[in-house]
Amino acid sequence: MACMETWRVSWAYPTILLCAYGFLITVKPLEPFIIPYLTGPDKNLTIEQVTNQIFPVSTYSYLAVLVPVFLLTDWLRYKPVMVLQCSSLLVTTAMLLWLQSVAEMQAMQFFYGVVMASEVAYFSYIYSVVELQHYRRATSYCRAAQLLGYTVGSVLGQLLVSFGLLSYHYTLVFTLVLTAIAWGVSWLLPMPQRSMFFHRRGRSGSASGALGEKVANDQPDLGITKTVEVKQSEVEINTNHSPSPEDTSQIIGTYAPVDLAAVQTPHTRGCSSSDSMRTSVVSGGTGVSESNASTGRVGCAGVLVQLWRDFLICYSIPGLLRWSLWWTLATCGYNQILNYVQVLWEHIEPSSNFTVYNGGVEAVSGLFGAATAYAIGFTKVNWHQWGELALGSFSAMSGGALYVMVFSGNIWACYCGYVLFKCLYMLLITIAMFQIAADLSMERYALIFGANNFGALVLQTIITFVVVDRGGLGLDIVTQFIIYGSYFFFIALVFFVWGTYVTVQRRRHTETPKQDVVIHENTHAEHF
Repeated sequence: MACMETWRVSWAYPTILLCAYGFLITVKPLEPFIIPYLTGPDKNLTIEQVTNQIFPVSTYSYLAVLVPVFLLTDWLRYKPVMVLQCSSLLVTTAMLLWLQSVAEMQAMQFFYGVVMASEVAYFSYIYSVVELQHYRRATSYCRAAQLLGYTVGSVLGQLLVSFGLLSYHYTLVFTLVLTAIAWGVSWLLPMPQRSMFFHRRGRSGSASGALGEKVANDQPDLGITKTVEVKQSEVEINTNHSPSPEDTSQIIGTYAPVDLAAVQTPHTRGCSSSDSMRTSVVSGGTGVSESNASTGRVGCAGVLVQLWRDFLICYSIPGLLRWSLWWTLATCGYNQILNYVQVLWEHIEPSSNFTVYNGGVEAVSGLFGAATAYAIGFTKVNWHQWGELALGSFSAMSGGALYVMVFSGNIWACYCGYVLFKCLYMLLITIAMFQIAADLSMERYALIFGANNFGALVLQTIITFVVVDRGGLGLDIVTQFIIYGSYFFFIALVFFVWGTYVTVQRRRHTETPKQDVVIHENTHAEHF
């Protein structure tokens, strides 16, 4: 009995439950085949109804509830929002199983938007119940459980469809059972006592500092902006950091990362204003006084004001602004492709006369994307110098992959283009996360993470209304994907021009000191 109690209060107990929850809610065998299910005999909807009337609702719902859910997640301390997420997923699956009309499917999409908006609670929860020294392992386990769930769901769905083991209807029943089990697991999760903004508690500075040094030593050389450690005795740093979702920060706690690009030589370290800005950015939290942080509760108005101040400070950094701009633009396009790619596949090769391999393609693209994201951590590239050109080049390749999907007219070429597109996005979004996280505290990274995704969602909502929705242009799927491919070429053009400008400016700055040295030497020679 004593062993059981010890285990329940350890970090392993909530981590195991959260991994089980993350796995169960992501095993969705029918998801890669949702278009054949909706347009087949089960629901008998037309492709135009699904594309132009039903699917856009989830984007609008996602945008409408994202900000309230983001704030409620922290205020309610994560667990209630996770229960809400699983409850909404249960409702979504049940409505998809038993309802049929367009209006009912639109209501189903509304609840699915709530599911997507509530996902922020999954990664935020673990940092409120796990001690600092276990953050990295807990994050990796939870992320792995999610990826494993997606892969298992896609492979299982493909096997069930290819071998005719279960119909779409009973595959959805199986999904509903898994979701119900996940709902039960969500109630077993311990209730956190702290959160990132509204319910803050102090932590041991020595433990944080020791871990910060260990994390820095364990981190592979990513080829990104290097950091140095600033001790707490040299600069006042808030130690109550709670990592953001999918945290990639290099240093935690009483040590804060400082961009060496701002201090290239010992002589430039005397620029107090620059150093103050950098120190403010990397060490900032919610700006709450130490007494309030130690006692717990923080006023909503105070949190919102400080979040706005942090927002302005963070986006005043040119490097962070550059990566965040790409993040917002590319994530918008990526999510739009994921929402409607099955419609394109159905257009190119109707499922009525072809054994679709959507599940296998999703599994392969997920595994390749994960491998690409993992491998980029071991490359040695100066992204501070070549970042814009890399973003432009890979964005152009993404646009080319989308054009191949549209103009090839072959389902296998379309599948390959989709895998390539997904790998390129996973590669670049990983680099962007590393670059942004290296310059920010945990709280500010969470803020930027949410702000970038919110910006992407706003842009996606505009594109959906104008291009997809029947109230807008209501374009066919081929025209839509031509626009999406052109959209990524536009992103490539923006960053090519930006990268060329930055490269030219950098060369001018490096050539100017050389000319000054030559002039000084000639003057010195004439003097003698």
